[in-house]
Amino acid sequence: MKYVGYYNGELGPLEEMKIPMLDRAVYFGDGCYDATTFANNRIFAAKDHLDRFYNSCRLLEIPFELSREELTAALQQCIDANECDHGMLYWQCSRGTYFRDHSFPPKEVKPNLMIFTVPCELIPMTQTFKLISMEDTRFLHCNIKTLNLIPSVIAYQRCIEAECQETVFHRGERVTECAHSNILMLKDGVLCTPPRDNLILPGITLKHLLMLAEQNGIPTREAPFTMDELRNADEVIVSSSGGLCIQATELDGAPIGGRDPKNLKTLQDAYTAYYAQDVQG
Repeated sequence: MKYVGYYNGELGPLEEMKIPMLDRAVYFGDGCYDATTFANNRIFAAKDHLDRFYNSCRLLEIPFELSREELTAALQQCIDANECDHGMLYWQCSRGTYFRDHSFPPKEVKPNLMIFTVPCELIPMTQTFKLISMEDTRFLHCNIKTLNLIPSVIAYQRCIEAECQETVFHRGERVTECAHSNILMLKDGVLCTPPRDNLILPGITLKHLLMLAEQNGIPTREAPFTMDELRNADEVIVSSSGGLCIQATELDGAPIGGRDPKNLKTLQDAYTAYYAQDVQG
């Protein structure tokens, strides 16, 4: 199988897999997910992603019963069954299959687990991003990796239409994150990120960048910053599972960053080495 799908223990070609119409993910988006890359048939940063997934289940009160070992085995089963040695690994848990009702289903209804692999190449760190900005009108639980992503879909479509690569969200003047990435900045030699509160997703790549910065002598700061501060940053960095440390050079049509190439390259080189070490077979 070139790309593999999995649903509640059934494995098959991704394009042939089906889920029930009454899966609560279909009509409520009632579930959570996580995703990471794999290379050399090894899951990148598996512990970090599993930690976040189980925390999302806890915050949504979804009684996901598989142990970490059982879930890891299912994820690895999908990777081993597909014909590519690298790509994106996605999994989601819904609250179960039951007639549409806003209340939680009866306790005997078990959560559903869906997994699939798809092609994915990491964005080269030599590539730069152009950004646009939009007011962040999402709900106040952005720290939970839920299936309710339509505001991000719309925001990302707007940036594609503008021939850009990401949309920066802000609440008033406070920067939060991007449509499907985190955003950081280098200012006066310090790597700055918005606080990992309920307004942003606690990105695994973001976590790694803060760790790698400290390991390489770059101070870090987690505190709110404004759109004006972002526009005046020495460097602006977009981070995600598919683009680990990407420099942004334009925001709303105006140039940004480009004033701290040394620290930017230090972070990019450090992450390249960290990724390679983690996925070595």
